[in-house]
Amino acid sequence: MNYRDYLNKLLDETERRGASDLHLTVGLKPHLRVDGSLAPIESEAELNPESAEAIIGALLNAEQRARFLKDRQLDFAYNYDGGVRFRVNAYYQKGYVSAALRLIPSKILSLDDLELPKVLHGFSNLSQGFVLVVGPAGHGKSATLAAIADEINQNRRNHIITVEDPIEYVFVPAKSIISQREIGIDALDFNSALRSVLRQDPDVIMIGEMRDVESIAIAMTAAETGHLVLSTLHTNSAAQTVDRIIDSFPAEKQSQAAAQLAATLVAIVSKRLLPKIGGGRVPAVEIMITNPAVRNLIRDRKTHQLDLVIETNLKSGMLSMNRSLAELIKNKKVALETAELYSPNPEELKILVKKL
Repeated sequence: MNYRDYLNKLLDETERRGASDLHLTVGLKPHLRVDGSLAPIESEAELNPESAEAIIGALLNAEQRARFLKDRQLDFAYNYDGGVRFRVNAYYQKGYVSAALRLIPSKILSLDDLELPKVLHGFSNLSQGFVLVVGPAGHGKSATLAAIADEINQNRRNHIITVEDPIEYVFVPAKSIISQREIGIDALDFNSALRSVLRQDPDVIMIGEMRDVESIAIAMTAAETGHLVLSTLHTNSAAQTVDRIIDSFPAEKQSQAAAQLAATLVAIVSKRLLPKIGGGRVPAVEIMITNPAVRNLIRDRKTHQLDLVIETNLKSGMLSMNRSLAELIKNKKVALETAELYSPNPEELKILVKKL
């Protein structure tokens, strides 16, 4: 078998079926994730150790293969068929080679294309501050950040620097200069890239993911010193995000971190992609925008009260997850049973649905 041709066949099928991910695992047929659900490609055979190693090996160049064998896992981007890109994580499980490939759309979708609330357009007008998009893996955090950054690119004469592992969306400069730095190719590691970013005259810094206390500290310092910083975290809500950031610091530095976060944070957007009635997926979002009440609660570590502030500030652009879910149900985009699976409080959701 020509394994490169077989790989290309699988990538074609991933794109043709509008799948978000392709999974290659020994003992199973190749699987696709479509509209959030995994299913095998029934026409294909189960992968054995030899075929899995050969298919995944076709994704790697010599330098990547050496790093993969050394580290037993590897993140990288794979370009295919004139512009189609995949973000790949190759890894070992039970001693066998496996891979998860995320299809990255060639076009950066706008905030409107992503069906996100209009208030998010305001983030592209900011000159400084800290904006976070949070949520589980695979729920569109990177697409949302890219949409905000590209809106800046289309409308402002800025220098936008991204630090990513790997580069996902490829920007085409419009009014802005865009420098995209990939870990392992353009920089040795995440933290050294972030430490040097302030010497590269940025206006906007987009950090693919804040991974540890050092990257969080650098991001907050950059926001504090007059830059707009966009980044992501794997957290489930605004309140959990605030706790995660502060708790990442040593106990003796947490008060200072809370004060710095309160001073720099502009907004937290928590995003979920839900199966849509009739097919596809639609976003539900929680939006917290900092105001004096939010800043005081962050400083005082009273994060359990943030949900109430969000719910009572609808007119200022804030939005609770339950209210977002209720609107989707009202507009017949999502079934109640589906929304309940993503709700932080299903009983409250039912009450909200009745009120709308």
